Amino acid sequence: MITVALGSIMMQMDATMTNIAYNTLLKEFDTSLLTIQWITTGYLLAMAAVMALSGWGMERFGARTMWVTCISLFLLGSMLCGAAWDAQSLIVFRVIQGLGGGMVLPLGMAVLAQEAGPSRLGRVMSVLGIPSALGPVLGPVVGGVIVDDWNWRWIFFINVPVCIAAIVLAWRTMPTRKSPTAGRLDVLGLLLLSPACAVLVFGLTQASKYGSFANSHCVIPLAIGCALLAAFSVHALRTENPILDLRLLKVRSFMSSSAVLFFASVALFGVVGVLPLYFQQVRGHSALEAGLLLAPQGVGMAASLLVVGKFTDRTSPRLLVISGLALTAIGALVCTQLGADTNVVLLGAALLVSGGGIGLVMVPAMAGAIRDVPGSVIPRASAANRIIMQIGSSFGAAVLILVAQTRMDHLIETKQITPDSLAGAYGTTFWWVIGFVVVSVLLALLLPARKPSQQQQTAGEASAIPSL
Repeated sequence: MITVALGSIMMQMDATMTNIAYNTLLKEFDTSLLTIQWITTGYLLAMAAVMALSGWGMERFGARTMWVTCISLFLLGSMLCGAAWDAQSLIVFRVIQGLGGGMVLPLGMAVLAQEAGPSRLGRVMSVLGIPSALGPVLGPVVGGVIVDDWNWRWIFFINVPVCIAAIVLAWRTMPTRKSPTAGRLDVLGLLLLSPACAVLVFGLTQASKYGSFANSHCVIPLAIGCALLAAFSVHALRTENPILDLRLLKVRSFMSSSAVLFFASVALFGVVGVLPLYFQQVRGHSALEAGLLLAPQGVGMAASLLVVGKFTDRTSPRLLVISGLALTAIGALVCTQLGADTNVVLLGAALLVSGGGIGLVMVPAMAGAIRDVPGSVIPRASAANRIIMQIGSSFGAAVLILVAQTRMDHLIETKQITPDSLAGAYGTTFWWVIGFVVVSVLLALLLPARKPSQQQQTAGEASAIPSL
């Protein structure tokens, strides 16, 4: 768990630290924001493109080999990024980083699930969730300190010792067994699914950028992504051993948990994208201050993750998820009333409650998604989970920023823009968060209302170790 947490926290923080350095990079390389934003977009696209490969890779080569390879590639990309000489080279090196980082989270989830067995899934998923909670919060804070007090290159060089520690620990802790059912790589499936994920994520980022889902920059990639996804679905259902087995959707717990994770990701990552803009544009805070003001959400999520694991292994996932969604809705309801001078302590309390709710949702949903899945296919189920969460978070950010932008455009057209009306535009987005929470509650009713029986736990743990 320590090994997986080390690798995971790097991926989560690196995705957000770089955003803080945008202004510095604009001056350093004398380029445009349109070019600089590809530093993050290229990283996210590369991650999305390789996630599907993680399941087959773990089955074919073993967890340790895949983990060390991915961390080593991320390490190489980090060193190259720190030595970049212009914007174009930095973008290329960020893609290398993303190719290594994209498989780390699904690999970590899969190996922990196989080693723990169904009876301890909640506890290990809560550990895996901590980097996901702290990354989006600590990233902007640490990135701001590095940019202000050191040099932007240390955003990437700081990964080097962590990567080395994760590799050394992996040689001592990661299992080496391979799956006898791995088979040959589904090349056609990979060529359909990986571009589909990357293009869908790109289309959603373009919707955020251009403020519309109707813009051709968004419509064309989304249409291509959906077409590739449809083609993959047809292929996967006709193939004996696809890169991502859609037959997993027949497992009720996997299907319902995955749907909940999609909409929960919309609520979590969409909010992380909107609130920093409110703090900076309406309240006049710096990027570092905005990151610090978001800290209560990470604290709430981390606190709930520390305790929810044991409850996940002992009680109904349905009850925990619905309770977490209720807390998330309470926090979002407070944020619907955003004003230019809204009490910061009240906002902090709302974020603390909302973060605690997200933790209560994520752990049982992640555990429930693979609890009833045979041990031999856990790696591919974990890859599917990460893809769903990645697309959900991108979708959430695109929708909420689009809602805020549309409202602001109306205010500008009617010449009604004031600090309070601008704050209200951001507050409107939280009604959408509540809407997504309501959809999640309806989907959560499909989750199992019971914890696994001892018989299921024993069978799951035996299937998790096929070599024995």
